[in-house]
Amino acid sequence: MKSVIYAKTNKTIHRIGFGAWQLNNPLWGSMSEDEGIQLVQTAIASGINFFDTAPGYGNGMSETILGIAIQGRREQVVINTKLGHLADGTSDFSVESLESQILASLKRMQITYLDSAILHNPSHDILSGKTAHFQQLNQLKQKGLIRAYGVSIDTYEELMTVLNHVKVDVIEILFNVFFQGPAQGFQLAKEKGVSLVAKVPLDSGWLTGKYNQDSIFTGIRNRWSKDVIKRRADLIEDVKQITQQNNLIGPAMGFILSFPEITAVIPGIQSLDQLKTFVEVDFTITETVKQKLITLYQQKIQSNPLPW
Repeated sequence: MKSVIYAKTNKTIHRIGFGAWQLNNPLWGSMSEDEGIQLVQTAIASGINFFDTAPGYGNGMSETILGIAIQGRREQVVINTKLGHLADGTSDFSVESLESQILASLKRMQITYLDSAILHNPSHDILSGKTAHFQQLNQLKQKGLIRAYGVSIDTYEELMTVLNHVKVDVIEILFNVFFQGPAQGFQLAKEKGVSLVAKVPLDSGWLTGKYNQDSIFTGIRNRWSKDVIKRRADLIEDVKQITQQNNLIGPAMGFILSFPEITAVIPGIQSLDQLKTFVEVDFTITETVKQKLITLYQQKIQSNPLPW
């Protein structure tokens, strides 16, 4: 796995990271605390060293499991967590609460600093620099509680707002074969030295290729209407035709990684078998396939975006 410098720190990370929303989280199925710990420790042993979490993931259990799993390994890993949505299910985006939120995350993970802390889908006034959030985060960086800071956002418009109005070290962005809009802003992010982390790389499982219009969804995936399921299923068939593959994990991840501005990708790894896939699969695609996937987006999605 290729290594890159993360978020203007002196730490390097592998471009394949670990999204930790699913750890002991009933929204994503059944996973015990012990299974989560084993999964994280096996990921580290396999070479994955970038972990993305948040207090709201599993009501704090994602951070707790990560903290247990990395004991004795702190300097081997890079931990990114989020601010704004709390472990008790409430939200607080006040400037005054940022330090206490960071301290709470540090306590859950049993660590003394965060490699990065990012605001979790904040409002436009924050993204556009009309508040003191980033000044406060910079102070907390100087204090040593965090080593980098930024935001987690979803759209090209939000990306450009951030890049044009505030100074950040890292941006987590929704980007995959079905959500390509942010790519227009990648070059500017690179020019500003901002690390880009691609979230939801497999469109919540669709871009594995395992779902179709007859699939039944539960938990967090129950959000899609029948029409949305049918449309996604049709698009998946298009992707399979373009790539000439039924298992789409390789080309879906390869598409994202083909953008050199992307620092890391954070799939939600839910099992040891999935982990093995992400460690062993060759995530490369041809330029021809990449351009066909871009054309698919332009022709069938761009003017009528899919709901997340």
